[in-house]
Amino acid sequence: MKAIADGSEWIDAYVAQKGAKLTELAQALRRLMKATAPGARESVNPWKIPTFELHGPMCYFTIGKSHVTFGFLRGTSLPDSAKLLEGTGKHLRHVKLRAIEDLRKPALKKLIQAASRLNRKQPMEGMKPKKKQNRRNP
Repeated sequence: MKAIADGSEWIDAYVAQKGAKLTELAQALRRLMKATAPGARESVNPWKIPTFELHGPMCYFTIGKSHVTFGFLRGTSLPDSAKLLEGTGKHLRHVKLRAIEDLRKPALKKLIQAASRLNRKQPMEGMKPKKKQNRRNP
């Protein structure tokens, strides 16, 4: 499968086919990402998951039956004093969003900002941080 670099239209269609309550929640999440992570763009990864990229992939979301899963590719590296993040993977963590009010939590905005800073400092390439090239002095 191939990723979709400019995934806005594909994501619009994906969101539109879901239930009305979660459609509005997903659209509000997209607006929050644009406001909180300036320069982030929407794409669709090879597994057809809506993704937000800023210096490489940073976050993703999927729409389930009763919530929107908002995931962070490097969630284990993010400060989470409010304990919003869930999951047990090596790097991935997610937040389950059930209502618009969940998007108003200051701790969620802080997670997005921390993920943005991390990706700016150490860009991602695919699902892994870009390796720094060794420069040898002649």
